[in-house]
Amino acid sequence: MKVLVIGAGNMGLTYAKSIASSGYLKKEDLMIYDKSSELRETLGKSNDNFEISDSLEESLPISDIIFLAVKPYHNDGLMEEMVDMMDDQKLVISIMAGVTIETIQEGLGIKKVVRAMPNLPAQVGKGMTSYLAAPEISRIELWMVEDLLNSTGKSVRVDSQMFIDASTGISGSGPAYVFYFMESMMEAAKSMGFSDNDSKVLVSATFEGAIELFNQNKLSPNGWMKRVA
Repeated sequence: MKVLVIGAGNMGLTYAKSIASSGYLKKEDLMIYDKSSELRETLGKSNDNFEISDSLEESLPISDIIFLAVKPYHNDGLMEEMVDMMDDQKLVISIMAGVTIETIQEGLGIKKVVRAMPNLPAQVGKGMTSYLAAPEISRIELWMVEDLLNSTGKSVRVDSQMFIDASTGISGSGPAYVFYFMESMMEAAKSMGFSDNDSKVLVSATFEGAIELFNQNKLSPNGWMKRVA
């Protein structure tokens, strides 16, 4: 199986590096392509365990699974470039926000499409990804998709694009809510006289400990609040 990641921005590189680190694929079976020649040159100087493709013509025809990790506004032009090199056996995993499975199926002339919504903690292997798979994808292919997505953390399969959109506000944007709350607590700590570093440690350790308690027990958040209070 050969995997191609199209787009070497934050999320594209995150997936390429995470899949490479997982040992799931050999170096020659994992490729990344970006339209920026400067970025490709920079990546070529790294020691990452994946191949750098200089063109879609070079890598797309031999790929079995393709990650679309570009900005949504690049979608139309990219699909026009890809369509003549696609076939029915190729499977596409899109992490483009707001682009539906049907849009990708029509644009690329294929049926096997997965729409995924990752979040920022994927960059440190603690990501949460919700995904929806077209019905044409087999159970074995779903296992492969999950292995690839889970290289960045955890994943949840949903059965409607409605839930992909909904997860954008929960797990997709959720880290921003957490950071906002953390910042408020850190500012409160500093206003009480704690140093910047001590404020960070106090808040970070509090969040880490609370999450560990929650994950290791069946008690609800409300139940834990009552224990604290």
